[in-house]
Amino acid sequence: MKIRLILIVCLVVLPLAIVCNFPPSARGADEQAVRDADAAWSKAAGSKDIDKTVAFYADDAVVMPPNAERATTKEAIRKIWKDLLTDAKVSWKATKVEVAKSGDIAFISGTYEVTMNDVVTGKPVNDRGKYLEVWEKQTDGSWKCGADIWNSDIPLTSATSDKK
Repeated sequence: MKIRLILIVCLVVLPLAIVCNFPPSARGADEQAVRDADAAWSKAAGSKDIDKTVAFYADDAVVMPPNAERATTKEAIRKIWKDLLTDAKVSWKATKVEVAKSGDIAFISGTYEVTMNDVVTGKPVNDRGKYLEVWEKQTDGSWKCGADIWNSDIPLTSATSDKK
């Protein structure tokens, strides 16, 4: 009887001991790290720091701005941000952050706001929209943006409707 009781206790306690010895998931820490990096990135762009803004991209990043060609080099990415930050106020905020179970990739979706001067009238124009970023964990444990795309929530006015 004692052997049976010891066997039952071992069968119950052993799996619990194994499960409890696994380290806690790092996904929560990674999620916060990505969220913090995105907030710091928005702050850098808001302060018009082009070097710091571009530094958040991975070396092989692709950036897909609205109504423009995609950028796949640091020089092309720098040009996009230089053109945007020269005459605009930019900010964004993450609304969803998710880290893959593998722990080496994450995505962020959120909303952005841009205020810039119209090239024709010179008057301020406000834009708002959404964005999606794919982040890659680097070998040093830091996170860099590997893909970045954004587009406006404001409908374009068509040339034909302007003629009517």
